[in-house]
Amino acid sequence: MDDQIKSTIQSHINDNEVCLFMKGTPDAPQCGFSMAVSNMLKILEVDFTGVNVLENQSIREGIKKFSDWPTIPQLYVKKEFVGGCDIVKEMYETGELKKLFDNKGINYKK
Repeated sequence: MDDQIKSTIQSHINDNEVCLFMKGTPDAPQCGFSMAVSNMLKILEVDFTGVNVLENQSIREGIKKFSDWPTIPQLYVKKEFVGGCDIVKEMYETGELKKLFDNKGINYKK
């Protein structure tokens, strides 16, 4: 991955408290896994930014190398990689996602 792509990815993570690298957009997800994570965040009324990896092949491949995680979507909260769909879903179901938001000072619907 070149430095420009790495810098672009890092900027998205730095500039957004909750950043979801996803296929499609929060309003029009283009994959079921991206839709699932986006919907969980919407249900919790979390203010998040979706980065559509389908618009840029270099970011799509680069985010996998950046996080050393092979799949998309990928959720970052306050610059920390949280995980993909399965991890976020489990955290949502067990209440761990709300605990994470509490610990990081992220507003959500309680």
